[in-house]
Amino acid sequence: MKLISYFDEFLDETVNLNQSRVDDLETSITALQNYVNGSGWAPIIQRWMPQGSWAHKTIIKPIDQGEFDADLIVFVEHVDGWSAADYINTLYKVFAGSDVYKDKVRRWSHCVTITYANDKKIDIAPCIVNRLGYTQLEVCNRDTGTFERTEPVQYTQWLKDQNALSGSHSFRKVTRLIKYLRDIKGTFSCSSVLLTTLLGYRIYASDKDAVTFCDTPTALKTLMTRLDDWLQQHTFVPDVANPFLPTENFADSWTQEKYTIFRDTIHRYREWIDDAYDEVDRDESIEKWQRVFGEAFGKATTSERTTVSKQDAMANLRRRVMNAVSFPFDVVAAVRRGGIAALPLGFGSQPHMQDPEWKYAAAGIGEVHIKAELHFSKTGNKIRDVASSEVNQPEHWLRFSALNRNGLPFNASEYDVQWRITNTDRTAFELGGVEAMRGGFYSAHGNNMRWEQLKYHGVHITEAFVILKRTQEIVAQSKPFYVAID
Repeated sequence: MKLISYFDEFLDETVNLNQSRVDDLETSITALQNYVNGSGWAPIIQRWMPQGSWAHKTIIKPIDQGEFDADLIVFVEHVDGWSAADYINTLYKVFAGSDVYKDKVRRWSHCVTITYANDKKIDIAPCIVNRLGYTQLEVCNRDTGTFERTEPVQYTQWLKDQNALSGSHSFRKVTRLIKYLRDIKGTFSCSSVLLTTLLGYRIYASDKDAVTFCDTPTALKTLMTRLDDWLQQHTFVPDVANPFLPTENFADSWTQEKYTIFRDTIHRYREWIDDAYDEVDRDESIEKWQRVFGEAFGKATTSERTTVSKQDAMANLRRRVMNAVSFPFDVVAAVRRGGIAALPLGFGSQPHMQDPEWKYAAAGIGEVHIKAELHFSKTGNKIRDVASSEVNQPEHWLRFSALNRNGLPFNASEYDVQWRITNTDRTAFELGGVEAMRGGFYSAHGNNMRWEQLKYHGVHITEAFVILKRTQEIVAQSKPFYVAID
């Protein structure tokens, strides 16, 4: 169900940056511009331009009510004899010499940042116009001492054009929703410029006045479908170039591991969005949209429904689970014949899987592999090693171990391994009810390994999430290990 009014309310109250904070940002920007213009800074200033989420109108409210980021470009003429670092360093000194800004300013590789505590950060990046007589724009890299080509003006105009094609600012609204999804879930990492560009490329000239963008939820479904379809065609990290500067690849920040997590997560969320959109029951649809965006979606309606009995709630849950286990064929028999390739599309992203409560670290530690050993009983004698999707008989036990790329266990003093165990087939539901479907996270049984009994007919899923204890962040995640039980 579309629930268009719910999306409007959700955007206004939860996702969009408050208008008061937008107004305050613009006041601060004007003050910064006036200060630099009158400071005597050596470069000749041609003009200023907003950049990033603020300029693209895709800025969102920080989920922790903390600081948000805004980007500002100052276009300047080249100063003879200046290096790339000189532009950053001299601009930093301009602010450091001010009683107003000296405690707020920091410098980075490409910009100077003014931080307004618990409110906002404004990044100011010098952009050099036509250095060496060429018609081109360049930003400054203080760390490497180099000038780097950029096309912020044409890129910003391209996003405006894509938004116009979508109609009713659907592109901007969907971008905000997916950025919110990224921040509130913490299940994937993707910079805002990369995410915005990926979505921008999914809008075509034929979309002008098309029904596929007739409202916000429909536009969301359309863009997530197109994004997922494109990602599924690319197993390895693709290039995502600035449409007006092919040498600028926004996907450079992705490792293969980060990209794979992004690709798999978008696939799962695409299925959830399709499910919520297609649901004809209003209350069911609200719950399914909440699975995507959290309880803030439709929160007013949710509070009105607190009188719904636990029995009714359980009945709704049972219906959802039943939909997830109603396969048109025996999955075990299919896997016996064709291996993992025989599994239905999207099998590894079951609707009753819980998202991890830990956020993903900015940098991972590499791959994690699952090793499974078949035992007669828990802690009993080992029978043999078991491969993913290999069909086994019930009643025996599996001992799972999470191993690094060198085939060694993760150090239990530094890392905690959490195991997501998901049952998928009708047998588990019929014999054990909703609880038997699981889908949540379970702690290790010592030395980061876990024991599981082979119990229900079906193909079930085991995943390992490696948590760095010091930061409580996910630093590695395994691919699904499929446990087939006859």
